Amino acid sequence: MLKITNIKTNTNFFSINNIKPPNCLLFGDRFKFLFKLPLALVLIANLFLAGCQNLVEPPKSTDITNITFWQGVNPPPNRDVLQKLVDRFNQQHPDIKVESLYVGQSEQQLPKILAAVVGNAPPDLLWFNATLTGQLVELNAILPLENWLAKLPEFSQIDPALFESMEYGGHTWSVPFATNNVSIFYRPSLFKAAGITELPQTWEQLRQVARKLTIDTNGDRRIDQHGIFLPLGKGEFAVFLWLPFMWSGGGELVANDNQTPAIVNPGAISSMELWHSLIADGSALLSLPERGFETDNFLAGKVAMQITGPWTLGQLQATGVDFDVFPIPTKLKPATAIGGENLFVFKSNPKQEAAALKFAQFVLGEEFQTQWAINTGYLPINIKARLSAQYQTFVAQHPAVKVFLDQAKYGRSRPIFPRYSRLSESLGRALESVLLGKSTPESALKTAQDRLDLIFR
Repeated sequence: MLKITNIKTNTNFFSINNIKPPNCLLFGDRFKFLFKLPLALVLIANLFLAGCQNLVEPPKSTDITNITFWQGVNPPPNRDVLQKLVDRFNQQHPDIKVESLYVGQSEQQLPKILAAVVGNAPPDLLWFNATLTGQLVELNAILPLENWLAKLPEFSQIDPALFESMEYGGHTWSVPFATNNVSIFYRPSLFKAAGITELPQTWEQLRQVARKLTIDTNGDRRIDQHGIFLPLGKGEFAVFLWLPFMWSGGGELVANDNQTPAIVNPGAISSMELWHSLIADGSALLSLPERGFETDNFLAGKVAMQITGPWTLGQLQATGVDFDVFPIPTKLKPATAIGGENLFVFKSNPKQEAAALKFAQFVLGEEFQTQWAINTGYLPINIKARLSAQYQTFVAQHPAVKVFLDQAKYGRSRPIFPRYSRLSESLGRALESVLLGKSTPESALKTAQDRLDLIFR
């Protein structure tokens, strides 16, 4: 039987049970009531008093580093995929909480980003295309990453073709989030109904097929199905979709120094003429301004072809409509534009930066890249993810993905220098002017070049 002696002795109730006396109670005469209690009640009191100290002491504070991540992921289902992956990272790293915030398309993001940097309130992480690199470097806003990246096991797994988009001025300033390129999606059922059995491989064949697919389907003497959907707007998206045609026509954006715009050239002129001819033929349906990424008309069968990238694969698969993909038709040579946004880490403090880099490493890894690619259609930047059995099974089940993988070898990145956004804006204005019939390709490009000459001087 448990022996309880006087509390003033060395062998008291607490020492026998190896319990530290609780701070929340006063000992002495007031505590002598315990000695009169039955053993069971004494043991209950023992447990209660042992836990009393925990009730009084303040709980240990949790040291969580909160990270803000700005992104412009589209279409909306892809944002759901991203959020699930962010949640997974947060679960795996309880000391870090990444908050993913959609801040609009690139043309909407840019003023917010620059205002945040100037106001000393940038996000910790930014998802944006690599053309912003030069501007962020000039503002001394982002971390150089080459030393951190070289120590990662994921470094050797990055597709070598993507290093061009990561580097500027001898440093690595971003890491690829995902990659893609541009092709033409089409509706096989509409091609079959129009009697088209061969896919267009040249610009002229594209024009002919687009004409054949432009029809009045219900006999009301109004065209309700167009051959192709073209993006309208001054923003980067329209320029990005047009660039493969310019490169295929032998055109360039910059002079040999890769810094000075030189957009009045035969390839740029002929590619704008091609797009204008599709409008003049009545074969093209223009998007709403800055909405060239929307696929509603394609899904509804109002257009038979749309220039876009693998980021739409997940959305299209979810609808159940028939679709397939073919490479960009050529004039002088095969070409496509390499896209996909990069991840930038902003300067803040060592703790925030370390947490942001931890998430960047997660993004580069096989797990993230495989799940992001399978659920959105983007191409993995991680070679191990691209060669994994899970991803190869996905490719076998979705042949459209292989078109983008095969075409990637013809891809080119947009030039990286501090004022690329001014170049893109001027090109966007020229392209919009041509599509709306306000000027010829040559005059629109000449006006844009004159504006750029003033800016870059």
